[in-house]
Formats: sequence, C-alpha cells, structure tokens
Amino acid sequence: MKSSKYCICARGYEVNSPRVVEAIFYECVPVIISDNFVPPFFETLDWESFSVVVLEKDIPNLKNILVSIPEKRINPIFYHIFNHIHSPNFSAFSFSVTLSFFVMAMEPSSSSSGQSKNISRKPKYSRFSQQELPAWQPILTPGWVISIFTFIGLVFIPIGVASLFASERVVEVPLRYDDQCLPSLYSHDAMTYIKDDRISKTCAVNFTVKNRMKAPIYVYYQLGNFYQNHRRYVTNRDDKQLRSKADANEVSKCHPEDYTPNGEPIVPCGLIAWSLFNDTYRISNNNKDLVINKKNIAWKSDQKAKFGSDVHPRNFQSGGLIGGARLNESIPLSEQEDLIVWMRTAALPTFRKLYGKIEVDLDVNDEITRVIENNYNTYQFGGRKSVVLSTTTWIGGKNDFFGIAYILIGGLSWLYSLVFLIMYMMRPRPLGDPTYLSWNRNHESRRR
Repeated sequence: MKSSKYCICARGYEVNSPRVVEAIFYECVPVIISDNFVPPFFETLDWESFSVVVLEKDIPNLKNILVSIPEKRINPIFYHIFNHIHSPNFSAFSFSVTLSFFVMAMEPSSSSSGQSKNISRKPKYSRFSQQELPAWQPILTPGWVISIFTFIGLVFIPIGVASLFASERVVEVPLRYDDQCLPSLYSHDAMTYIKDDRISKTCAVNFTVKNRMKAPIYVYYQLGNFYQNHRRYVTNRDDKQLRSKADANEVSKCHPEDYTPNGEPIVPCGLIAWSLFNDTYRISNNNKDLVINKKNIAWKSDQKAKFGSDVHPRNFQSGGLIGGARLNESIPLSEQEDLIVWMRTAALPTFRKLYGKIEVDLDVNDEITRVIENNYNTYQFGGRKSVVLSTTTWIGGKNDFFGIAYILIGGLSWLYSLVFLIMYMMRPRPLGDPTYLSWNRNHESRRR
C-alpha cells in the first residue's frame, strides 16, 4: 500500500471497515467501491477532493476511471496529516485520532455553509441515521452480576416448585386401545378387520378409579405416528371455502379430495377434513352412562374467523375413497366442533385432541367402563390410538417439564452467583484498572 497510488476499498459485509483509514495512513488515495457508502465525518470533510468513489456497476471501467484522474485532484490540506505519519510511534489508531482532532478544527462555519450544500452524495443528517439517540450502557459490576443471578434463582425456583406440585395433582388415566381392541383372530391381519364393515368394531375396557377426579374431566383421543405436520397434508385445504358460502366452489388447493366422480365440489375439501377422526367413546360409571359434553371444545377464534356460519357440508365423503367421519349437512361448519378441533393440525407426530368433557366427579373405587367404537384406520401406517381421561390445574394438564425447567434454570443461576462470589472474594479486581488492558499487559511482559 505504501508504494501504491490508489488503494481499493471495496464494500464488505461488516458495517465498519478500517480499509479507508489504512489507505490514507499509507498516503494512498482510497478508491471506494460502493453504492451506498457513508464516509466518516462527511458533514465536515469533502471526501470527493481526496478520494475516488466508484459505483459498483462501473467496476469494469475502473482502470479507465483511475487513469483519467489528474494529479491535482488530491486536496493538499491532507499532506499536513501525512507529515506526522513518519513518526516511529505513529500507528493507524493514532492516525484516526489525529484525523478526529483535525475534523474538529475544521467544523463548518456560517461562511462555509453555502459550500457544504454543494457536496454530492451527502445523506440527509438526522440523529437517528447517525446513531446519536440517547442510549443506556450499563456497566455490569461484580455486585450487579451476582445480584441478578441471585434474583433469577429466587424467582424461578418457587415458580418451578409450584408448577411441579400443580402437575403432580393432575390425575390422568390413559388407555391405548388399538392393540387391545383388535380381535386375536385378526392379530396378523388388521387391515381385513378395520376395512370389513361386517365385523363389529365395539370394544369395552374396564378400570377402577384410584384417585379422585374432580370435574371437569377432559376426554382426549391421542394418536401416535400420525404426521399431521406434513407439508402437503397441512396445505391441502382451502380457507376461503371454509369461511364463506360464496367460495364454496374454491377447491384449487384440495386435490385429490376436491371433486366427486360426478364433478361436484366437496365441502369441506382437502385431505385434512377427509381424514377426520371417527372413533367414538361411551363412558359409564357403575353401569350408568356419563354425558360427554362436546360443546365449547374448539377455539372461539377458529369458530368465528375460520369457519363460516353459512357454510354447510356438501358431497362430503362421497368420493371414490372414504376417509374418516361423516358430517351432518344440516349443521354449519362453525358449529361442527369436532371438525374444527381436528383441522387445527398438530406440530408433532404424537398428539392429543379434545373429544369432550365429563362434568361430574369420579370418586375413588368407582368402576368405569369405556366402550370404544374402533373405526379409525391407523393399522395401515403403524399408528397408535389412545383415549385419555385427565383433570387439570392452574398450569393445565400434566406437564412436569415446565416445573423442572424453571427449577433447573434457577439452580444454575444460584450456582453461577456462588461461583462469581467466590472468585470475587478470592481474586478481587478494582474497576477501571488500566493495567488489565491488553496493550499495557503486553508492555509489562516486554519490560520483563
């Protein structure tokens, strides 16, 4: 660079770059190749008098541009700065400091205001664009760091303990039935069993309540190895059709479940609706049927915003291949809560969806019978089916991870605060001690 007349300063990926300062430091004319470069001290310095700015589109003509520049282009005023560069203790950092003082001495006065207006490529000045807005830069002293970690531990650990106790109070009774409800005669031929409508799919399972379950008791169906998050499955629906009767013929996103063999549009269309879960449950307590309330099991926002009150099912499950459950054509989609719950697709291959609520308590030693209609075909893809009875607390359902995570984070915070406290007591370090700066430490090592 010392022997060069021009130094290329091309645009990079970082916000700041030392290329321009280094070029001037080595008495080299900086050639700035960038479309939107804002040079330092642009309010004071006329960069066009001692540098060359080349647009990125003019790179192929760079040689011709540089050759055509006369020698008198460089502002002589900067040779005053170059005279200080030859000092042996002078560095690029010292040069940038010198340049800063030089700029301060050249602050524009009222007489030069007319000249500053003629500077080209000068962006409009604002405190926001020049990052001069007030900012808070806290200094993390050892006392503050230890206090913050201690405070985090004091807050997180009680929350974690409370969450863990709340999760332990949840009573949950799961039952996997896809294998229990498969007759032994069809244990090696499950597809024949599930597809033959002449074979009874009714299955009864008994259990005894071991812990009192307070109402409301939520009834969930759980599926495993069912990938509702598959991209083609998730997008195979038409939200316009679900919202408005006027868009009932809008089925462009629903292939192959878009039209019947007769060419009639299917409402609701798509694979999600077509694969609607169709197992049914009947629960009795000591031979007395319990009512499973299936109202208010869907999100109100989904009912009001995503499913229209004027949209009714039409030609549903009338195609060549029957999927899951059928829908009542006299009930609008906004009231078909089983469908609304099912169409809120799950993110993981094992998921639960709300089937209904039991609004009476179940006491200890109650004999509960679950009668299951095993209609949904999960045998073809190795899926699993379960029915789950669960109570809730203020934290929701059973979820130990939430409490464990809070306790773990709080415990680690206390551990860090203890380690920092011990380090500070054993090896205290005064704030603002310049002997810890890297260049001072290097200077001391050289003296030794």
